[in-house]
Amino acid sequence: MAKSSTPASGSRKIRSALISVYSKDGLEPIIRQLHELNVVLYSTGGTQSYIEKLGIPATSVESLTGYPSILDGRVKTLHPAVFGGLLARREKAHLDQLKEFNIPEIDCVIVDLYPFEETVATTNDPSEIIEKIDIGGVSLIRAAAKNWKDVSVVASREEYPVFLEMLQEHEGEISAFNRRELARRAFKVTSNYDIAIFNWFNEGTTDISFKYSIHRSDILRYGENPHQSGVFFGDFDKVFDKLNGKAISYNNLVDIDAAVQLMREFQLGKPTFAILKHTNACGVARRNTLIDAWKAALACDSTSAFGGIFITNTTVDIETAAEIDQLFYEVLIAPDFAADALEFLSKKKQRILLKIKTFEIKERTFRSLLNGVVEQDADLKTETEADLNAVTKRLPTPKEVGELLFAVKCVKHLKSNAIALVKERQLIGMGCGQPSRVDALRQAIAKAKSFGFDLNGAVMASDAFFPFPDCVEIAAEAGITAIIQPGGSVKDQDSIDACDQRGLAMVMTGFRHFRH
Repeated sequence: MAKSSTPASGSRKIRSALISVYSKDGLEPIIRQLHELNVVLYSTGGTQSYIEKLGIPATSVESLTGYPSILDGRVKTLHPAVFGGLLARREKAHLDQLKEFNIPEIDCVIVDLYPFEETVATTNDPSEIIEKIDIGGVSLIRAAAKNWKDVSVVASREEYPVFLEMLQEHEGEISAFNRRELARRAFKVTSNYDIAIFNWFNEGTTDISFKYSIHRSDILRYGENPHQSGVFFGDFDKVFDKLNGKAISYNNLVDIDAAVQLMREFQLGKPTFAILKHTNACGVARRNTLIDAWKAALACDSTSAFGGIFITNTTVDIETAAEIDQLFYEVLIAPDFAADALEFLSKKKQRILLKIKTFEIKERTFRSLLNGVVEQDADLKTETEADLNAVTKRLPTPKEVGELLFAVKCVKHLKSNAIALVKERQLIGMGCGQPSRVDALRQAIAKAKSFGFDLNGAVMASDAFFPFPDCVEIAAEAGITAIIQPGGSVKDQDSIDACDQRGLAMVMTGFRHFRH
């Protein structure tokens, strides 16, 4: 954080501090520094015991209020004898009132709130969650932050290091600049806390409110293009261990997200490799060994793979690493890397290597649009054999069923309008982002042929229904034998009839997978 380097006019010497924290981690140096500066310490319960175990005296809040901690600790600091000392402006009228009621000035508050969000993440017990809604702590923070012109506030353990530096720099004198900055940070903490509580209470209700608060942020090198600035709000480290490479860019993040969503569909089972470019899969293959999966994925479109995002569902071994290293790429994602493979790949210092910790993704997604935001359920549907409704005279063979399920996973992660062509668990052709489904199919066929694939016996997946039978006719002419699509067109029967006339099998799922 930016700090004033000198105690300018408006600086305040800390002579008293109230400390009431949940987490004691990192607190000891501050307590010792305050004691060295002859600051009078007030505290409560466990925090007071902690301070006294350090051999440092602390005055109990109960001695200020004349009341003990009551209601199982729910009420400890909520009293005029505490809040008067925090909220009083350091001017005659207010100071006279403090003197009249024998209330001491409190120059600093240090608080670390009950871990509400962490509790929600680890239990569904409402009684336990309720008890982690901090009342006194939030009130102390808000009071001190409101009166920042006279009071310093430390609102979470994340602020301990910078506050300690302030104390040491000017022997307990905190500038107005720094007090205001601490207040700003304090309201950031309490606003985030209140939103988390609201969202928990609001879950399952009919109140539609858009309230998100993401505390952590990382400034990116730039946005989608160099003339745009960019920031990532989130905790990247919860999903990945970054093992090597340059700083991750905006475009990297967008592609990494698309790669994780795709590989989530294939995270179990045989080794699978996927190659993505601008969020679209240009190569996907599943094989008995990782090296074969890599070679098959690369063969799908070896041109587009250059500079792409690579992802797999299994540990990268040295044999596969050596093959991958022959091609320039931006990011390689895997659940793990063999030690020799990691050492080998890390020789290219700019290549980003990510060890993925989880394939879980948010159940709700949102994006900015016009002068607001749109929010929706994430498309988490993964079709199984039970979802397939055979609508043609010829039923798909067991082998075709497996291929169709593979194909629909692929097409789901292509930009609409999208077509995926699959053969032997390999994405041999793809068409995406086209204004018509016919264009997407023709693009997919042309791509497959340009890389030498034989389309005879391949299957086709479409992200949405066929409004006309033309796609079936083109597919049959190319050698495709089975089709998967959601259905739902008023002219579905025309496409079914076209399949029957040409001996194709077609199944409908009832699930559309538009992606814009």
